[in-house]
Amino acid sequence: MIDPAPKRFRQADIAERAGVSVSTVSRVLANEQGISESVRRQILQVATDLGYPLKISPKTSHGALALIASDGVTGGLSVFYEGIVEGLRSGAVEHGMPFEIRLVREAKATPQTVQGLMESVGAQGLFLVGIDPADALCGWLEESRIPVVLVNGTDPQLRFDGVSPSNFFGAYAATRRLLYAGHHRILHLTGSHRHTIRERVRGFEAALASVKDGEARIVQLALQANASIEAHGATIATLAEAPGFTAAFCMNDFIAVGVLEAVTEIGLRVPEDFAIVGFDDLPCAQMANPRLATMRVDRVALGREAVSLMTSRFHDRDAPARHVCHAVVPVAGGTIANEGLHA
Repeated sequence: MIDPAPKRFRQADIAERAGVSVSTVSRVLANEQGISESVRRQILQVATDLGYPLKISPKTSHGALALIASDGVTGGLSVFYEGIVEGLRSGAVEHGMPFEIRLVREAKATPQTVQGLMESVGAQGLFLVGIDPADALCGWLEESRIPVVLVNGTDPQLRFDGVSPSNFFGAYAATRRLLYAGHHRILHLTGSHRHTIRERVRGFEAALASVKDGEARIVQLALQANASIEAHGATIATLAEAPGFTAAFCMNDFIAVGVLEAVTEIGLRVPEDFAIVGFDDLPCAQMANPRLATMRVDRVALGREAVSLMTSRFHDRDAPARHVCHAVVPVAGGTIANEGLHA
């Protein structure tokens, strides 16, 4: 007789037995501040009793604040950043780094606001997640010598440490997928002031320039409301004006879903008549019909890398700044033919 495998307890089991929310358990296991010591001890004791694998290291003397750009439409946490938060939390546990998370609109990330938030939680380091610091904030951060890590962000002057997906090379590879599939007139739907997104535009243009008969068209979106709906309308308008385009590389998967709906609506077959490649590999890519071909960004790895960079910066504040790029991986889907990729 084979003994059944022991049950693997989850954070939800700890929360139920401790009489707290799952988010409170997650925060305690991530060494976040703002939890009473009695609740912290109770949760750790329950986790120990259940045999939950704790990786909490002794706390360092340095804590950090993660400021995350809020979603421009909802004001909440974008689905893209959920994985980064998970990576930040797991990385903080391994490094014993207490940290707090706050959502903020990028325009509100002024020196006064950031200083006040850091002081309120006693943070010595700052993660800027999806936020390109404005000149005033950059000046204050440099003058104050606060350890900073840009997460999913890039400083063109390399004044601050940072980690991001390989946006240029990822966009180049995504566009080459369409070229290899026989599409040489390709749209790129995009729209953002961010350095990371401009790198995707550069990658797209470089890939089209690598073939003699390639034709590229940039379709700029305002992205002031629902990205899929906006991309839907822009695609229909663009193809009515220039029907010869047979493919689109999209800035992200939300936009790609809008393109897919638009071309299907006007009677084009996907992928036979029109091919689409997205970027990020968000849940909507898996739920699209057909499944979107896209480029996978390991968002958890970005968060964990950011914590490693911060730890190094705490140890040596005078070291030259570093920017780490993580490769993105092609994911096969039904919106492009004849690839031979495996998801």
